[in-house]
Amino acid sequence: QVQLVESGGGLVQAGGSLRLSCAASGRSFVTYVMDWFRQAPGKEREFVAAISGSGGSTYYADSVKGRFTISRDNTRNAVYLEMNSLKPEDTAVYYCATGDFVFRYTTPQARTMDYWGKGTLVTVSS
Repeated sequence: QVQLVESGGGLVQAGGSLRLSCAASGRSFVTYVMDWFRQAPGKEREFVAAISGSGGSTYYADSVKGRFTISRDNTRNAVYLEMNSLKPEDTAVYYCATGDFVFRYTTPQARTMDYWGKGTLVTVSS
């Protein structure tokens, strides 16, 4: 069983930055691939970024590549999402999720995740 709690969301102006955190509880955190998804109002939940268990491999959605950075600290059972050059279209609830032990350079589907946090709201004003 894995429990995930996100934090760090808030209101920021376009061009600004935010750092999201996800605290995980449960055993064997280091073995899980960790993901960030987001869901904007009226839209489907979409993949943002993933990181392998060791932290050595990462994968991003095209829409955030070059602006967002995913990282993890396995000593703290935590995953982070550094978001720079934020745009109004980045406004969404951001979710931490996990469901796989095998890292792949492909876009995971939300339905394949086994565990979700409750999300943290990011609002980017223009």
